[in-house]
Amino acid sequence: MKTALIIRHVPHEGVAGYRDPIEAAGYHVDRIDVCDPGFSALDLAEPDLLIMMGGPMGVYEQHSHPWIRCQLRRLARRLDADRPTLGVCFGAQMIAAALGAPVYPGGTTELGFHPVRVHVEDSPLRHVDGVPVLHWHGDTFDLPEGTELLASSHVYPHQAFRRGRNLLALQFHGEMGEDPRFEAWVEQGEQDIVAAGHSPCKLRDAHARHGSRAVAAGRKMIAEWLDGL
Repeated sequence: MKTALIIRHVPHEGVAGYRDPIEAAGYHVDRIDVCDPGFSALDLAEPDLLIMMGGPMGVYEQHSHPWIRCQLRRLARRLDADRPTLGVCFGAQMIAAALGAPVYPGGTTELGFHPVRVHVEDSPLRHVDGVPVLHWHGDTFDLPEGTELLASSHVYPHQAFRRGRNLLALQFHGEMGEDPRFEAWVEQGEQDIVAAGHSPCKLRDAHARHGSRAVAAGRKMIAEWLDGL
């Protein structure tokens, strides 16, 4: 059976709604947290599919999180081998950095449910075009050399990119909308919510209104991407 490894950078940011299409594509899914003692010894080029999820840290905060440098080194080897890799939010920023692009604070917290504008009509992102999906970040990145920009939002131009068939980086959270761990996001991120001009109550309401549609679109996107590997 094909293997898929999920890297969690914080416990409450898992693969969520993307698990269903990954398992439906025939992958045995395993997971590891970066705080696991065995994480530093893992060969990240080994799994058939690598999925890196989000986290509140910045790629440039390597002094506070020494594992970032170690993970970037091993991720770069995987990308050099063109092994199938998916990055979400911080995971997408890690891919950008491993490909040599700068990652930095964007100056604005993008948070809440709103759509992305898809630039490539025949890409898997066609499923999320115009669908309000969750955004929760303040960092951004330059587009890595040799990649194709797939989507933008009205806040940040670099919302998704790909390189060939095997690499997909998503700044937004198309996996979130039905996972109960969303409540942990709200409880731990109240300062970010207020800074973005929202309130926890309004964000919960948006989650209730848009979440199921966002996850349904996100699952179709991931299923089509996996089918093309």
